[in-house]
Amino acid sequence: MEVPRRPQPSSFTLALPKPASSALPPLGAVQKVHKKDPVNEKLQEKDGNPENNTFGGETFGAEEESDVFVSVEAPAETSELDDSNASAVDSKLSSQNSFSEESSTSEERLAQEAEEAKKKSEEERAAAKEREAQRQVLAIEELVQSERNYLRLLQVSTVTIRSNLQKLQPPPANLDSMFLYIEDVIDVSSRLLSLLDQKQVQPGDPLFLETLCDSFLSLSADIEAAYKEYLANYNHITVLENSYKQKEGLWNEIVRVIKASAPEVNATSLSFFLVMPVQRIARYPLLLQTIQKHTDQAHPAYSLLEQTAHTSIALNCRINEYKRFREVADKYKKTETLTIKDKIYRLNSHSIAKKTARLSQQIKHETGITPKLVDEEFDALEGFFYVLEHGILELLENVETYLEHLQTFLACKTEEFDFDMDGEKAPICYKEITTALRQWILPTFEKRMRTLIHKPLCSLRDLLVGPRNLIRKRLDKLLDYEVIEAKSNLSYEEQAVANTYRTINTLLLNELPQFNGLALQMIWSMLGTFSCLHKDLASDMEQLFQSFAQQLPHSSLSPGAFWEWAGCAVLEGARKLETLCRSVEDTLNAPAIQPLSPSSQRRLKQLTDKHGSGKIYQVIGAVVGSRDLDLNLAKGELVAMISETDSSGDKRRWLVDAGGRRGYAPPAKLIRYHQPTEDPPPSPHLTLPEGVTGIRRHSYTPESRTLTVSQPYIQVVAAYDFTSRGNHEVSIRAGEPVCVLEPHDKRGNPEWSLVEVRGGQRGYVPSNYLTVMPMGVRPLGFYQPY
Repeated sequence: MEVPRRPQPSSFTLALPKPASSALPPLGAVQKVHKKDPVNEKLQEKDGNPENNTFGGETFGAEEESDVFVSVEAPAETSELDDSNASAVDSKLSSQNSFSEESSTSEERLAQEAEEAKKKSEEERAAAKEREAQRQVLAIEELVQSERNYLRLLQVSTVTIRSNLQKLQPPPANLDSMFLYIEDVIDVSSRLLSLLDQKQVQPGDPLFLETLCDSFLSLSADIEAAYKEYLANYNHITVLENSYKQKEGLWNEIVRVIKASAPEVNATSLSFFLVMPVQRIARYPLLLQTIQKHTDQAHPAYSLLEQTAHTSIALNCRINEYKRFREVADKYKKTETLTIKDKIYRLNSHSIAKKTARLSQQIKHETGITPKLVDEEFDALEGFFYVLEHGILELLENVETYLEHLQTFLACKTEEFDFDMDGEKAPICYKEITTALRQWILPTFEKRMRTLIHKPLCSLRDLLVGPRNLIRKRLDKLLDYEVIEAKSNLSYEEQAVANTYRTINTLLLNELPQFNGLALQMIWSMLGTFSCLHKDLASDMEQLFQSFAQQLPHSSLSPGAFWEWAGCAVLEGARKLETLCRSVEDTLNAPAIQPLSPSSQRRLKQLTDKHGSGKIYQVIGAVVGSRDLDLNLAKGELVAMISETDSSGDKRRWLVDAGGRRGYAPPAKLIRYHQPTEDPPPSPHLTLPEGVTGIRRHSYTPESRTLTVSQPYIQVVAAYDFTSRGNHEVSIRAGEPVCVLEPHDKRGNPEWSLVEVRGGQRGYVPSNYLTVMPMGVRPLGFYQPY
């Protein structure tokens, strides 16, 4: 389709007479003359685009009129052309003057309109700026006011509701764990508001935004520390609340307490309050970004506000990452006590393949087929952790042993014994001091020991379980990770294995140094507390003894003389105690001859015939062999001593004959056997004079024959010589008079009698070595007294 063209101005041809003598050549062409209007040029320069000019149409018409087309036929008729041209120029000048007047009027109108538009745009910008400032103030006020309401509701839940729930009978189980870490959240929120209130600047003040940003940035580390622990523990809160809901009566009481404690919020569960920190930490970036959106970039605190918004976003990211780490740690640090049946149920193809791959990887490491992935930083942390664990367990064992010994000491109530020394001052002071120690000083010391040392050590021991399990699980995941490490393309399950290992490794590298540092600090603190407790104990005991010091007999001595006397008294008491212990030991080791069984009698006869009566020993305690050729002997068994040393010359092992069996036995468990005789050796002086009868006392035969004694007095004398073989026995000579103190030994055996001979020496002698004689009868050959 052809576009219609604008109609061109028609040309006109003037027929002029052609002069005869014309020197000019005929043109035969059309010439176009274009003239420009200076007014239009100014308007075009001012507006920049002539098409946008209001008067564009008129300008275009003028331009068309300024185009003159002349067709020249002959140069002879130039005069006529000049006349016509002159008339055309006159008409053109008149039209240009009128157009200039119109152009000046339009310039004034354009300037006025431009000024009005500029003024209007300035007013609109000012109004928009004012609206943005109002929105900024409202956003700041929303942040501050919502923070105050948030803090108020947290305090209501922590103080009012919690205290009212504790008054229930019985109170809900594990109620304190529901509000764990919420005190830290309340503390950091109150500190943020106090920093804003200290400046005494209102939200409408331009300085308030700078104060808000500075306060938030200064508390960002504390906000992260408080909220990350609370959010990591929030799953436990929901689980505990669900356990309350399962008990209908208890849950109705909890709802009643919540509604009565906070009627203005119409809450029906604890999670209404306890979920607020989870929601609040996520709202900080939104509120700060809203303030930033309505803040002019030329504001002096804009860059600080932008930094604060970025900090709040990064803070939320770190808290979420920490919560993810804690979930992984809680999953793998649990200790399960599984029976063999449970372990069998857990066996499947996947678990068997996984454990087989781990075992194969360990074998490759041990044989050097594949290199082991080494992390020196983690290895150092792990080694230090195990050193701390050993030290904590060792210290706890020593503290428990110490407390057991203290309990044993307190159970021994020595002040209640009667020493028959009531008239002396020293025993009275001793009773008072011992009573004060047992009833006041030592129980207080023991209670402080259990509270300040034993209980924290037990808690620290329980905390070791989680890191220990996590370290072991990291080793398992490391073996899994080494198998898939070289692969370029990982499946979904393999990517999950790699992510689990990296998470556990990162968690241990971040948390294990803190745990090691805190554990070491606690150990040093408890050791210092242990020293302080003993210092306080010594101070209390010194104060107690000083109150009784003036009543003791040696209180007037100088310190040097007192300590010298005390040392001598202690040594003397130690010697007496040693003598007493030896005497008791000898008494306990006194010979005990029990009636023998028929088999023992046959063995005794066999050993006596083979080795003689002087080498027969009796076992006083069960003997359990621990080395080659050692015998196992029962208590009371009879053996014959062959050699007092073993093959290497060791005197701590005797070679003995146990009636067919030969071997080694410790001499400490053997005692010489005193073989009783059926009838004592005949005494040449047992015949009493005529008319005098008597009874033989303490003979081997239990029957006693009552004899008529014509004389009122009798005496006990030694019928035979006897040589003592230890401290518990005494030597006697035939005819020597003795005083029988006990007709039996400590075990009630009548075969031995406790006697006292001349000189006051006491000891045991065989009962069948004694006889009775009338007073004044002294047969020939009897022992002559001194």
